Amino acid sequence: MRAYLASSIGVACTAALALPLAVYPGPAHARAAPIAAPGSTQSLPLLPLAADGLDRSVTAPGGDATAPATAPAPAPADRGIAAPRVRPFSLVGVVWDQPSADLRGRVQVRTRAVGGAWSPWRELLPYGDEAPDPDSPELRGVRAHGGTAPLWVGASDGVQARVRPEGVVAGDGGGGAGAGADAGAGADGDGGAGAGGGASADAGAGAAADGGAVADAGAGARAAALPSGLRLELIDPGETPAPPPDRAVLRALPAHPAHPAHPAPTAGGAAPGARPSAEAPGKPSRGPSGVPRRSARPSPRPSRPSIRPSKPPVKPPWPSVRPSWPSRWSAKPSSPRPSRSSAKPLPYPSTHATPATPSTPPVGVLAEEATKANAARYSAPRPSIVTRAGWGADEKIRETGHVYSKTVKVAFIHHTVTGNKYSCSQAPSVLRSIYRYHVKSLGWRDYGYNFTIDKCGKIYEGRSGGVTKAVRGAHTLGFNTNSMGVAVLGTFSAKKPSAKAVKAIAKLTAWKLGLFKRNPRGTTHLVSGGGNKYKKGANVKLHVIAGHRDGFATECPGKDLYKKLGSVRKTAARLQGR
Repeated sequence: MRAYLASSIGVACTAALALPLAVYPGPAHARAAPIAAPGSTQSLPLLPLAADGLDRSVTAPGGDATAPATAPAPAPADRGIAAPRVRPFSLVGVVWDQPSADLRGRVQVRTRAVGGAWSPWRELLPYGDEAPDPDSPELRGVRAHGGTAPLWVGASDGVQARVRPEGVVAGDGGGGAGAGADAGAGADGDGGAGAGGGASADAGAGAAADGGAVADAGAGARAAALPSGLRLELIDPGETPAPPPDRAVLRALPAHPAHPAHPAPTAGGAAPGARPSAEAPGKPSRGPSGVPRRSARPSPRPSRPSIRPSKPPVKPPWPSVRPSWPSRWSAKPSSPRPSRSSAKPLPYPSTHATPATPSTPPVGVLAEEATKANAARYSAPRPSIVTRAGWGADEKIRETGHVYSKTVKVAFIHHTVTGNKYSCSQAPSVLRSIYRYHVKSLGWRDYGYNFTIDKCGKIYEGRSGGVTKAVRGAHTLGFNTNSMGVAVLGTFSAKKPSAKAVKAIAKLTAWKLGLFKRNPRGTTHLVSGGGNKYKKGANVKLHVIAGHRDGFATECPGKDLYKKLGSVRKTAARLQGR
């Protein structure tokens, strides 16, 4: 009996253990559908450098030697970090606590590629001019920070960074010269070394003017010039999630939809798509003045000869004398001239056989239709646009809601100064990295630019809120209201933008400015919200397609991209039919 019970219990336990494996085969399905890894941010504080120097703290692999033993030690005011082993990242930037604080110093970084060698030292350029407006809640919020422009470095797992305040080059025995030499070998050829060279020259002049101040006192003064809370941000864009097929790209659309507000009549007098009329010839249909119309639905009964005497045709209740329209209408043909962009006349045909009936509508109605036709006349096709879902924007990290302007009067052109070492297939990863840097590191509500264009001419939706709407961005300090920001991925201080990118700028601006009736070759006025070029409240005349430097004293969008704006205006105007 005991043996029987034992064997029964053993069988039951074996069945119970096997049951979950048969009922829940979930893990196998989970492995079959991997989920894209989200992005992340590593924040490393920049601390005062030790006397033995930053460069000698890491032995770079691959024969890329660090600074020689004869290099001078860093000044006491220098800040930096050496992190030879960190989680993989692809974009770097330096931020600090207060967005209103200026970083009067030179920021340099170098990174080690995953499984590769160390890069040369490269500059992180200023970024205070590409920001929300000074009085906006976005910049005055508790989450907002100051920061440098981000730099795309590709997949990396080691980093060094140093910040040297202005005025220390001459005071520390020439330590800045070594940094400048390293920076001169920048891998991107983006002109960063030139920017740093200007800072070094200014610093040297300041040091000479001091006449040899006490070293300790000078170091303390220089240290105070750096903003508080300096830290290095390392951004991992994560993997690109697969968007729904119908949400990845907004397909290109023609300039004029095939469904006008008033369909043009066909040769038989009916609008396209209308049912054929069963009325006898000569009988009126409902016209612009509201004459009753017979039903257009054919009679279900077969027609039979009528034995009743025929009635005279119904005359419309118009006066026998032509109404007295203004003279400027009576001197012109009954239908207005069609626009150049459409061969269809305005839909006011005469549907009556009586020659005395007027075919010209009232002046107010025709003027309204003429205004609509003129607006459509100068429109351009919508180019193909990769949506936020298409490039993998994480909608959970941005603020909810949107902020809009009343209109779009100016398109400001920028370069992202993130470097040119990216492939077109990497562009979505670059966008996700900049997006995370703007929101998580700088504390903005969303991605700063309204649109972004890569070197292959692909256009990406930027700040959320609708590509056809006047979404207020964070791209041109002092002029974000009633404008839009278009950024080209790359740095164009010493490198020409691709022809595809320049053409994409023209296509995008022609379409978007056409929605708001703007002439790409024209000028307009914007009221400044405050900046280093125009004081707050100034009414500034600007090109409708303008460079960032037109509204702010900055090098953006780079001299080589800025030179292309004249041809962009001409091409955009031509695409609008001007």
